[in-house]
Amino acid sequence: MLRALRGLGDFLCVVPALRALRAANPEAQVTLIGLSSSAGLVARFAHYVDELLPFPGFPGVPEVVADPARSVAFLAHSQRRPYDLALQMHGSGVATNPFVALLGARRTAGFFLPGLPAPDPELFLAYPGDAPEPLRHLALMAFLGFPAGDASLEFPLLCEDEAAWQDLAERHGLADGAYACLHPGAAEEDRRWPGERFAAAADALAARGLAIVLTGSAAERRATRLVAAAMRAPAVDLAGETPLGLLAALLSHAAITVTNDTGTSHLAAALGAPSVVVFVASDPGRWAPLNAGRHRALGASQARDTIDRCLRDGCRRCGDARVGEVTVEEVVATCDDLLARQPCDEPAATATATATARAHARASPGARVLDVGVGRSTSAAAPRSVHAARLEGGTTHG
Repeated sequence: MLRALRGLGDFLCVVPALRALRAANPEAQVTLIGLSSSAGLVARFAHYVDELLPFPGFPGVPEVVADPARSVAFLAHSQRRPYDLALQMHGSGVATNPFVALLGARRTAGFFLPGLPAPDPELFLAYPGDAPEPLRHLALMAFLGFPAGDASLEFPLLCEDEAAWQDLAERHGLADGAYACLHPGAAEEDRRWPGERFAAAADALAARGLAIVLTGSAAERRATRLVAAAMRAPAVDLAGETPLGLLAALLSHAAITVTNDTGTSHLAAALGAPSVVVFVASDPGRWAPLNAGRHRALGASQARDTIDRCLRDGCRRCGDARVGEVTVEEVVATCDDLLARQPCDEPAATATATATARAHARASPGARVLDVGVGRSTSAAAPRSVHAARLEGGTTHG
């Protein structure tokens, strides 16, 4: 499977498809051609992925600088041990379908951009540009005849993650369910809700009796410091201090998370941790969590059409950026509503999401059920975990 995107959310949103692939082919050896920075995630999801091969780069794919010699060597190696099936799940295929074809697999499948020739009409699905990210990949699984009945995200929390949270909670005086996490950073500046609004929302949550925790990467320390400085209430600033597993445990014990549209949003969704996601210059129709009962998306454009939309996988832009400014009052009122609700799995909404994925699959002629027949490595056991959260199924609004 080719999926060489940088974002945490880009990986988590393809997990339902990986789960479907594994369910259909429990003994298959599944190799992900991705970025070397994904090694930690791949190890955490060893029950779905057996091997990570670093993507060598290829013309037209911006995630890795193309090096012809490296690409040729990688492709030659792949052709000497041909895969039974190569899946293109890195965008619409304009740049990536040629790379996947050169892997030399016995069969190739994936997406193609409508209006361009399909490499194989039986195994390539027209790219569903208007679908939420997890559902577009489930649509491909359904199109190929694999079971696509579970749209939930998941993230395995390991025992060491929980132990690290216990230590952090003791050091900072945090109690389970008694604090709010606020994540003011994002990879792109124009996807960040203003820091002073984060500060005002944090003060309002503190007035409701919640401790305030600010999260972010080391590169986002400036953003968290600005929020802390603008607040009246005290805050625990953990920017740069929470590896992915600890961040996940931190979110799972929070009463509420307020975040920009970034990896933290998808992580909270995968954990079933209640969250409010503020969209400033990206598309909630593609990137908002599916379970609207547990996660709320505010702001940006709700338009679902694909006119003028970037169809490159990983693109988070919406055609009309900054459609409507999200106010502090909106965020706080949404937090109040979520805090007052009891968690629910919303099985009916999960069924709606699954039906949407199948509808996309039916839009093109269905292929035979594929059997990926090579043996699976015995080292791919599921990681030792507290739980593998699967609470994300929901409505198809985003």
